[in-house]
Amino acid sequence: MDTMRDRFAPVVSALLDEDPRVAVVLAEIGADGFAEAGRRHPDRVINVGIREQLLVGAAAGLALTGLRPVVHTFASFLVERPFEQVKLDLGHQDAGAVLVSAAASFDWPAGGYTHMAPGDVALLDTLDGWTVHVPGHPDEAETLLRHAVAAGDDKVYVRLSVQSNADGLPVDGERFRVLREGGSGVVVAVGPVLDGVLAATQGLDVTVLYATTVRPFDAGALRRAVRAARADVVLVEPYLAGTSAAAVNEALSDVPHRVLGLGVGRRELRRYGLVEEHAAAHGLDARSLRERIGGFLGAAARS
Repeated sequence: MDTMRDRFAPVVSALLDEDPRVAVVLAEIGADGFAEAGRRHPDRVINVGIREQLLVGAAAGLALTGLRPVVHTFASFLVERPFEQVKLDLGHQDAGAVLVSAAASFDWPAGGYTHMAPGDVALLDTLDGWTVHVPGHPDEAETLLRHAVAAGDDKVYVRLSVQSNADGLPVDGERFRVLREGGSGVVVAVGPVLDGVLAATQGLDVTVLYATTVRPFDAGALRRAVRAARADVVLVEPYLAGTSAAAVNEALSDVPHRVLGLGVGRRELRRYGLVEEHAAAHGLDARSLRERIGGFLGAAARS
């Protein structure tokens, strides 16, 4: 199966052909995938070199001229390194762009901590007005990429990962999907952690919501899933644990509730290892998820 990032260049190259507003801004990473598109559209495929602050600043300038820039590099170089430009050049100037990342939280362990960005969504949460898509399959990534580019002049972040669920599901860029229904708790699975969550919750009396668009947070879907006077909610996110806990608390502000946030821990893992080993070390493998979800929800969920 191809990866989410494999879909990126072909989809956006087609959008360059279809829409004269679309531009692509790169910082070396991924430039090979746009070689042919660059020959067709030399004025709208721009490689600024290894200058990530300029990457975002140039995109903001293009947006202010009326173009729809799609900006791409590794998440740590797209959100963390040029965060001041994301905050000011895009946010303060109210300039829209589509930021498309690769490498996710730990997709390339051999790249070391410089190429890991588990805090990217939490960092964007400090800013106003961002839509955040976290696809869990290449088909979903393609749909959400097209949705993001077509979203007027909004500020959109699309988080691509080599981690993927086995099957893609229909996504609309807005709502959570109900995949299972139960009465003893709600588990929100974000993007590529879905397969692990489904395996971990097999036989448990829980509702499973699948989220590929996490900002804005679908508070309505969560509220509808809560069936009791009290609510137990487990968030399973492929980035910093607890990133969406505040969104859950806001959605359930009038309902007594508990929230367990599972995801990537703050402790730095200093051995390269494999993606699967990093996931297990952070408790995101199916076995660990079942222990942690079952322990939080208690015996009622297992009855």
